[in-house]
Amino acid sequence: METKSHEQLHIFFFPFMAQGHSIPLIDIAKLFASRGVKSTLITTPLNAPLLSKAIQISKNLGFDIEILVIRFPTEEVGLPQGFEITSMATTREMKEKFYQATFLLEPQIEQILDQHRPHCLVADSFFPWSTDVAAKFGIPRLIFYGPGFFPLCASLSVILYKPHLKVSSDSEVFTIPNLPVEIKITRNQVPTFDQNANPFLSKLLKETWECEERSYGIIVNTFYELEPAFADHYRKVFGRKAWHLGPVSLCNKAAGDKTEMRGMEASLDEHECLNWLNTKKHNSVVYICFGSLTNFSDPQLLEIALGLEASGKEFIWVVRREKKEKEEWLPEGFEQRMEGVSSGVPMITWPVSAEQFYNEKLATEILRIGVTVGSKKWASLVEVKKEASVKRDAIEKAVAQVMVGDEAEEMRSRARALGEMARRAVEEGGSSFSDLTALIEELRSL
Repeated sequence: METKSHEQLHIFFFPFMAQGHSIPLIDIAKLFASRGVKSTLITTPLNAPLLSKAIQISKNLGFDIEILVIRFPTEEVGLPQGFEITSMATTREMKEKFYQATFLLEPQIEQILDQHRPHCLVADSFFPWSTDVAAKFGIPRLIFYGPGFFPLCASLSVILYKPHLKVSSDSEVFTIPNLPVEIKITRNQVPTFDQNANPFLSKLLKETWECEERSYGIIVNTFYELEPAFADHYRKVFGRKAWHLGPVSLCNKAAGDKTEMRGMEASLDEHECLNWLNTKKHNSVVYICFGSLTNFSDPQLLEIALGLEASGKEFIWVVRREKKEKEEWLPEGFEQRMEGVSSGVPMITWPVSAEQFYNEKLATEILRIGVTVGSKKWASLVEVKKEASVKRDAIEKAVAQVMVGDEAEEMRSRARALGEMARRAVEEGGSSFSDLTALIEELRSL
């Protein structure tokens, strides 16, 4: 009897419109395409040119990867036309409207799933409604979750056992139950499910974790060797399907792939930055970046600037520049005295929101490759802090801890070892490479 040849596996990828969310999911779409899977990225008009640029090298190599554009419902929520990425939001109201608009994308996603009938939908965790939309057509939905297995397990334990409701104050320390190791935290540092504090955020968080239980499984941008106890814990104790595919950024081998769509266009040329770094001693430059979702007040930015300057270390600081001639918070003559920015480990952790306080525990207590700057309170995704919560002295002290002395060298050594494990994980035969193979085979068998 003649065997019918396999139909090409077709997967839709739906990244959330924030650089820290979209960049790794684009990399994952390219990974699947490199394995013979037809990959289609769903995006909006403003983001489409950036995604097109990011996948061009993959297309030139003959991989089957495309972009499908949908309209972002700005008018329906009272945002200006073209407001299609979270970094454009500068106020709490604008951020809240943006998150509300993402829920209004549901009808368009339903329409294109009905029209194209892909074999699988991989959607960011910020689109909880996509699980039920995909289920209407019998399409399995995989959640993309970037932060890792440790914050995933910690979040689920807090949701299931509610230890934060058993303490008498926001600053009282409690232990997160049912984890492989003892982790202590305060109520100030966990995401809030309080309807009174922020009804929309509470709805988003609640629906995100509820859909996780109903989805086919979860893709995590991590590698097994980084957090083996928590990867096993999530699969065995919580009984959920999960695949670790990362660090997906290491899968970009071509020079262009390493720089295209790694964020918005910088004011410094890449070669200018590298030339500056090449003039510096090994392990001598600090790299500072807070991502695309964090908005610090001018007083806090001033404290960071003065703390960095007081540390006496050279640094590269990625700052989102406002559309004005001069940043009012910059100390007089700061840019003339300080030139440049850099990349390096170990880490100074400064959690602000979401799962970041959990990952601070991973970096400082479990992996021991970082020190905390002392941030003590979780801020909502739609909150813009007005005051400076971390002072210059704490910043200066943290920089010294990761740059000078035996402790710093030990952290650097541990970080280097983990970096080598990460590189091996994505190579053929590595843990992440093998998990991707297993996932593709499972999806083909459905």
